[in-house]
Amino acid sequence: MIRVLICDDHAIVRQGLKQVIAETSDIRGVAEAGGYPEVMKPLREGGIDLLLLDISLPGKNGIEILKLVKKEFPKLPVLILSMYPEDQYAVRAIRAGAGGYLTKQSAADQLVTAIRRVVTGRKYITPELAEALANTLGRDVSAAPHASLSDREYQTMCLIASGKALSQIADELSLSAKTVSVYRARLLEKMGLANNAEITHYALKHGLVELDTK
Repeated sequence: MIRVLICDDHAIVRQGLKQVIAETSDIRGVAEAGGYPEVMKPLREGGIDLLLLDISLPGKNGIEILKLVKKEFPKLPVLILSMYPEDQYAVRAIRAGAGGYLTKQSAADQLVTAIRRVVTGRKYITPELAEALANTLGRDVSAAPHASLSDREYQTMCLIASGKALSQIADELSLSAKTVSVYRARLLEKMGLANNAEITHYALKHGLVELDTK
């Protein structure tokens, strides 16, 4: 039996994920968490085979939690589940120790397969993510300006480039507008950019977000 800890700040999402895996005979959602430090308690109590972790969480985001979890439980398989497209966060998640990355849109079809694969210590990646990872080979990724950003700064950059206002970003990340403004100021300084237009141009140029042509 694969015992899964589901970490998502929306109860209805957690319930939906539990229903998906409840249809199997070998996977069970045995614990739930809405964020950090709720996720750490059941892990420390033991009996968890895999952590199913959302990226967009209040307080510490999923990438930050992933790094903390892997530091304390380096062998624990972690599968990231996110509303964000793979081209924004998947490479970061895999590099931080995740065993796989799924978007919530594809979860119903791929979740069970991904869990079974990741819990064995193998990676679960889609063809799109495989291509993104392949594109990072043979070049110095750390030399890219955005590589110096913290996870929150990177998240703020992508959301700004996606056309979100600071107030919308604050609501989405469960942060204050002042805190988001601080992240914006820091990323502008680190990357040598002047304004949101330059942030958007940079993100589009480096394939961190896609232009919405709808």
